[in-house]
Amino acid sequence: MSIIAHLSDPHFDGSERALARSRRTMAYLRGCDVDVILVTGDLTDHGDVKEYEQVKAELVADVPVLLLPGNHDDRAAYRKVLLGDDGTAPINQLRRAGGALFALCDSTIPGKHEGLLAPETLDWLRGVLAEAEEPVFVCLHHHPIRVNNPLLDSIRLRNPDELAAVVSASSTVAAVLCGHAHAAAAATFAGLPLVAAPGIFSTTRLPWTTTDELAWSNTFDRDDVPGLVFHVLEDGQLTSHFRSVPS
Repeated sequence: MSIIAHLSDPHFDGSERALARSRRTMAYLRGCDVDVILVTGDLTDHGDVKEYEQVKAELVADVPVLLLPGNHDDRAAYRKVLLGDDGTAPINQLRRAGGALFALCDSTIPGKHEGLLAPETLDWLRGVLAEAEEPVFVCLHHHPIRVNNPLLDSIRLRNPDELAAVVSASSTVAAVLCGHAHAAAAATFAGLPLVAAPGIFSTTRLPWTTTDELAWSNTFDRDDVPGLVFHVLEDGQLTSHFRSVPS
């Protein structure tokens, strides 16, 4: 049995608020019996080196902590601080933890908020899946389906069909895991489980829960508690448990 703690969008921005919410989440997880912690993007809010230094200092545990970039991240600063290298190529990484493989895909478009899996990223993922023998979690920042918030759906992944073709051709993919929506959501994608983790920094409001006309200025609820997902993979079955982080 493998237990994956899945969180997303901490948005370290140098503020005490963002720092406190991530510290609260990580303190809770350090007391849990999990095999791996996955953070699906928007590690920082502005992509600054100082923000990545906070990420490096705070997103740590006695189990592997897997990170990937989101639309608020900067590839060059991310590489410099978190990977110790340079360049602006897509940050795609393969990690093994808890008896599973994690294909950490870079779905960012530098300078834009919508997502795209570049041809080199899709080719890399095909190669990973072709050689994989363990269950594989395909992880990216941008959601490849509609999450029913028009604002967030306007900046979702732009080439979901290409991703669907790649993952559906493999028998080893256990699920597709993403972030970006700042809202817990579960669906199917290419016949596979798809789970979006809620946001650590904030939660998006759903149109049918309010009479307000949602805009970028009011769609994010900064008062809601941080949330996360525990994925349990056992005997080929995936079960996902959604939890708020206790205070």
